[in-house]
Amino acid sequence: MKVYNNLSDYIKVPNAIVTIGTFDGVHLGHQAIFKDMVRYAKEIGGETVVITFYPHPRQVLNIDSSNLRFINTQEEKLKHLEKLGVDNVIIVNFTKEFSLISSETFISDYIVKNIAPVKLVIGYDHHFGKNRTGDFNQLHEMKNKYGFELQRIAVQDVENIAVSSTKIRHSLKQGDIEHANALLGYQFTYIGNVISGNRIGREIGYRTANLNINKEYRLIESSGVYATYVDYNDTTYKSMTYIGRKPTINNDDIENIEVHIFDFNDDIYDKNIKVRFVSKIRDEYKFDSLDALKKQIEIDEIKIKEIL
Repeated sequence: MKVYNNLSDYIKVPNAIVTIGTFDGVHLGHQAIFKDMVRYAKEIGGETVVITFYPHPRQVLNIDSSNLRFINTQEEKLKHLEKLGVDNVIIVNFTKEFSLISSETFISDYIVKNIAPVKLVIGYDHHFGKNRTGDFNQLHEMKNKYGFELQRIAVQDVENIAVSSTKIRHSLKQGDIEHANALLGYQFTYIGNVISGNRIGREIGYRTANLNINKEYRLIESSGVYATYVDYNDTTYKSMTYIGRKPTINNDDIENIEVHIFDFNDDIYDKNIKVRFVSKIRDEYKFDSLDALKKQIEIDEIKIKEIL
């Protein structure tokens, strides 16, 4: 997969099938778009082109940006796109000036002029351009003028619930990891570097890997204990993961992500690991003592091993 960090760097390909969006989470709705694009590209000997934006438009326009949290990092999003078979990704630098471009100018001067798509594929609720005035109906009016086919992918439902990034974020914040995973089509994941902690886990017999991720604008799940898998060095391990502020120990100002990997003794400090979330088993509690905390962790371990 080729990644272009500027539209001007993009090298035109024949028979480009194009989609546009932020695609946070790369969930089942997004996947339906990409899979259809890949299928059609193979039929006509073309290539898929995904246009996305960085920073996120809501960050730049300060639309509820204080509460804005993302399901994926930009790097994780690109890995998902590559796995789905996308050929080209163009990351457009989103600025306030860019946000003032009208929807038709965006299509004519940016998409048609630079990419020349034979087909544009969009999600059921896609909007674009200044004040998000561009939509499927406007594209339908433009398609003959600019010479591209147009397809809108229908809403994707899971148990009669329309898939959306907003609903996934809500489920994660509520600790409903099973529902979030169902809408994502894969297990919610953190990828991060293992850093040193206060070694309390070692003292009570549960050595933990303290995960360092960029928490700015990254969605952190609700506090508690989770059944998880860890992928490290091409091997998958069962694990339990704690997210919280450690009220029993020191009540930190920030959320910690600590992972205990079952039957594992390797030194992984300063190494990257992937943590995949399966189920939340309990909320965060403040215990009267470390001994009480240890007894609860022993109960957590039994329950998690039954789940995994």
